[in-house]
Amino acid sequence: MKNNNYYSEIYNLSNLLLAWRKARKGKTKKIYVREFEKDVIGNLLLLHEELKNKTYFPNKLKIFILRDPKTRTISKSAFRDRIMHHAIVNILEPIFDKTFIYDSCANRKNKGNLFALKRFEKYQMKATNNLKSESFCLKADIKHYFQEVDRDILIKILRRKIKEDNLISLIEKILGNNATQERERETRTNFYI
Repeated sequence: MKNNNYYSEIYNLSNLLLAWRKARKGKTKKIYVREFEKDVIGNLLLLHEELKNKTYFPNKLKIFILRDPKTRTISKSAFRDRIMHHAIVNILEPIFDKTFIYDSCANRKNKGNLFALKRFEKYQMKATNNLKSESFCLKADIKHYFQEVDRDILIKILRRKIKEDNLISLIEKILGNNATQERERETRTNFYI
């Protein structure tokens, strides 16, 4: 495998600028975005230098509860760290995207909700013989999926494609930036009518 210098591509200023544009999309009125943009060039240069000198470390995650309709604990990265995430994705997405199955839709270019719906409808028509027979569909959600991903296994998978220790170390820092707050225990109440 050709061993590019992906790490230096990540902290390239043009990549950081693109990452900033992606991170701010739809959030330009948010206080944290406006605060960052008071000195956007200075902040991006600081991020560039931290990465170049290998002194970057993500800020602590902000943890909050979201109810929409189910209750979820959300861990939110600081805006500068989200820029970093986009910078990494900009470089690594083309490498990994070609390894995904065609019908994998989450967070992929040109494969949003509409694409997923059309693929579902195609399989529905196939399974029901053009709606002439019954079929079943399983709707499932993996509880605490992102919190439960085995980071050691994930790093092993990443190492198959990424041979740069600097980049692996950066990804490990980001993955290690766990929410330290323990998840709320779910309590289930049965209602009988």
